[in-house]
Amino acid sequence: MAQFARVSGSVGLITLQNPPVNALSAAVRQGIVDTVNRALSDPKVKSVVICGQNGIFCGGADIKEFGTNMSGPPLVPMIHSIEAANKPVVAAIEGSALGGGLELALGCHYRIAHSKAKLGLPEVTLGLLPAAGGSQRLPRLIGVPAALNLITTGRHVTAAEALQLGIVDQVTDDNTVDAAVKFSLLCVAAQSLDARRISSFPCPPLSDIDAVFEEAMQKVRRSARGAIAPVACVQAVRAAATLPYAEGMERERELMATLFTSGQARALQYCFFAQRAVGRWSTPTGARWDMSKPGPVRKAAVIGLGTMGRGIAVALAQTGLYVVAVETQEKQLMEAKQAVSGMLQRGAKRRGTAPALYNIQYSQDIQAVADVDLVIEAVFEDMTLKEGVFRQLSAVCKPGTFICTNTSSLDVDHLASQTPNPELVVGMHFFAPAHVMKLLEVVYGPRSSPQAVATAMQLGKKMGKVSVAVGNCRGFVGNRMLKPYVEQAFFLLEEGATPDLVDGALEEFGFAMGVFRMSDLSGLDVGWRVRKADGLVEPAVASGRSPRVRQDRRYSPLGDLLCEQGRFGQKAGRGWYQYDQPGSRVARSDPWLQGFLEEYRARHGLVARRIDQQEVLERCLYVMVNEGFRILEDGIAAGPEDIDTIYVSGYSWPRHRGGPMFYAAMVGLPKVLERLEHYQQAHPDVPYLQPCGLLRRLVASGSPPIHKWREVIKKLHSQL
Repeated sequence: MAQFARVSGSVGLITLQNPPVNALSAAVRQGIVDTVNRALSDPKVKSVVICGQNGIFCGGADIKEFGTNMSGPPLVPMIHSIEAANKPVVAAIEGSALGGGLELALGCHYRIAHSKAKLGLPEVTLGLLPAAGGSQRLPRLIGVPAALNLITTGRHVTAAEALQLGIVDQVTDDNTVDAAVKFSLLCVAAQSLDARRISSFPCPPLSDIDAVFEEAMQKVRRSARGAIAPVACVQAVRAAATLPYAEGMERERELMATLFTSGQARALQYCFFAQRAVGRWSTPTGARWDMSKPGPVRKAAVIGLGTMGRGIAVALAQTGLYVVAVETQEKQLMEAKQAVSGMLQRGAKRRGTAPALYNIQYSQDIQAVADVDLVIEAVFEDMTLKEGVFRQLSAVCKPGTFICTNTSSLDVDHLASQTPNPELVVGMHFFAPAHVMKLLEVVYGPRSSPQAVATAMQLGKKMGKVSVAVGNCRGFVGNRMLKPYVEQAFFLLEEGATPDLVDGALEEFGFAMGVFRMSDLSGLDVGWRVRKADGLVEPAVASGRSPRVRQDRRYSPLGDLLCEQGRFGQKAGRGWYQYDQPGSRVARSDPWLQGFLEEYRARHGLVARRIDQQEVLERCLYVMVNEGFRILEDGIAAGPEDIDTIYVSGYSWPRHRGGPMFYAAMVGLPKVLERLEHYQQAHPDVPYLQPCGLLRRLVASGSPPIHKWREVIKKLHSQL
């Protein structure tokens, strides 16, 4: 809806009303049309101000209307009618003007923004482009290079940057509506509107238009990794730069029509809603734990200041919490102080704020955490070490302190058993670097209280994390699914593939890095250490068993053999690839590795065969999907949205493919099932290729759409 009032005698004030962000729903669009017509037909109204209620101008289109038979006035003619009005129209922008909200403001003749407002055209993040004239008006207003940057990235700009770019005419620290009304009375009423209609502007000329757009296209193709919306955005802006406005609008409409029905747009919009759904967290049985009230956290502690502990301390301090950072090793403590200080200063510089240097107290004594409300243990990933820390914390912390562990795979319930109050224990699995990466897995055990989970979830939200509540099992959700994915990549090397082939297929699919490039970046010794702890790395000769069989299943020792050669990845200058020097990031194919693989295959009687990219994708991705179904079957994740949010937010899964479970639904569950059965027959010594019972059940149920899976899962759990 939109409310009309006449203020200051001659100003028609139109207020958009659709909480929480005044989205442009059918009712709001109809309200705008009606109130604008009323204002223009009222002889007492000399100018118009459009604003939004509750301090927010307009958050854009109502995404819930996507995929439905949209009713109400279309947005494009509505904005054109505002621009064509014979009375000046001023947009009073508070809070945010995003997507269609900014396009509405661009249709106005003037724009006044509050200093704390954010503006942007984020449609590309939903697989779309700004198709209510945004791709045509913005380049005409601020020039092609700046418009390309905003439209292809979807980034938000501050009011100050918007003023500098020329998007808004004035920025105020005072009441924005009052400023807009005053502006319309004093500065606008007597001026001609012909020079204020952006659609009539010529696009600012470019010296070499072809070179500008060729460079822009190459840049988005590199960063988009297969996403089509950024490419369409470049094409739309080119239309603005080379065609009359009416023809540019037609090109914008054509491009939007292609994007709107695409699988990528559906995937990106699914991600949008999935990320919000996981915030309303529940158990797999449907119990809504998010109704629990979190405990107060004013002071927190971090135990262990290695790479992860430092990042966690920074993330906590940046929320404004007082943080006690404990490291018992003096040398490590001094290094951590310097590193944390640097991270805080760099972060503050990026945000334009003061660094939270005084929010952190350092100590070598665990007694320093005696009065904290919540403590996060981040010591080395060793169960015995963590058990000792938990026992110490139980003796030191005040009653009611929440004790969290940053373990990436160890048994949270076992650690909770080391304390007299296991209900206060949850896992908080951060991802490196912890102050940058968005994902946080909040791991609850059977004895974790709803309040403890709620506290960790809320703290994650304060830190700007995408927090997902998951059950307790080895590897939780993310790392549990990663294990078969990596193993299949190793098996493919044994059978004839190369690291370049495997990584190339995965990167073309949309991953930022393939398995082997990522392994080199994180360090091959990380996985080696885990495999040693699991008893998988052992001298084959001494055991008398095949080095390619462990725990009665197929095993690839390739990673172990490379580590024995000191090939630990980038930090060593060689791993699955070779690098010019230790620490270099430019990976090059290594002839030594090719010879090593040939010798390995010959030694084990393996005959290399041709492997294509399709097989790489099917074997690596479908086993990951299959493990995701097992996680749902086991009740570790409440629904497919939880798994997909984890993989998109923390594991570089391409957002435009929606996440592993959404991807499976798009491919078709019968096809996923058929290919898993095919590979399971070809490799009977790999148990996880056996299709999950839940997958079979869903296929037998007619492969319902992904939003119906929870019903099948709930029915399955009720029968167990």
